[in-house]
Amino acid sequence: MKKLMLSVVAAATMSGGAAIAADMPVKALPPPMAVVSPWDWAFGGALMSDYNFRGISQSNRGPSVTAYSEGRYNVNPNFQLYLASQYWAVTLPTNPSAEVDVFGGFRTTFGPFTMDIGGMYYWYPREEQHNDFFFFGPGTGADFPSYPNGNGTLRNTDFWEVYGKFGYEAIKDQLLLGLNVYYSPSWLNTGADGLFLSGTAKVTLPSFRLGIGMIDEVGWYISGEGGYYWLGTADFYPGVFAVATELPDYATWNVGVAFTWKVATLDLRYYDTNLSKENCNLLTGDPNASFNAGTGTFQSKWCNATFIAALKFDLVASQHLK
Repeated sequence: MKKLMLSVVAAATMSGGAAIAADMPVKALPPPMAVVSPWDWAFGGALMSDYNFRGISQSNRGPSVTAYSEGRYNVNPNFQLYLASQYWAVTLPTNPSAEVDVFGGFRTTFGPFTMDIGGMYYWYPREEQHNDFFFFGPGTGADFPSYPNGNGTLRNTDFWEVYGKFGYEAIKDQLLLGLNVYYSPSWLNTGADGLFLSGTAKVTLPSFRLGIGMIDEVGWYISGEGGYYWLGTADFYPGVFAVATELPDYATWNVGVAFTWKVATLDLRYYDTNLSKENCNLLTGDPNASFNAGTGTFQSKWCNATFIAALKFDLVASQHLK
């Protein structure tokens, strides 16, 4: 954001009298500089072969789409307020029509360091409860019975969390390091607190010319993330948790390469976790979890290693809508 500059033009001549002054050529005043608005708007979306959230599929290993809109207010060149919403196509046990994230906070920069502090609410509209206990029990009435594999769901899985994201540009325009922390007092409304901590690294490599049609110069980078999720104890909930249940902590990581051209990014990425298939079923309530006769448990593949391709579009009004 450019700082506002005030131009003051002074024309003065004190020697030679009025006649000399009148004979001097008159220089036209420059037009006043435009005032740069502190308001800005970012928006975009993505097409994905799978929607992966912290190592776990949110779209039953199928394709998904997302779109976001973010309003910004630049208090000064180094401090920005923002409020945004993002919409995701999901396939989850409670059958919500979408995942809607509403989040906001502030971003600031000081030298090579960046900081982003905010809060987010995860809303799953029009959820349907699948639960034998309430479906057949008096009074409450779940929408549907439990799934054939016995998995039941809560009535409402909306939850909120606060976050802090910290970045350090170790090598200008080449190496960016990050540290992220997220905390929720009730992960997925289970009553279990959740603390997610991750570290990231992004290496930007020299751009190259592809020379195919309109695609000229292409940028690219390699990035990765390693994180750990600490989960607490879920509340007793009939049909889901027979007793207050300690949820499993787990590690997750991803690494990939991305190619950028104008406002488009093609991201090719590998994801994995250390969750067992049994613990994956416990965390997700996967309706498709299958029974393993050898272990006597139901197992989900939503937390397995996977490769995801995503085509993303990101625009900022002040940069791309001039």
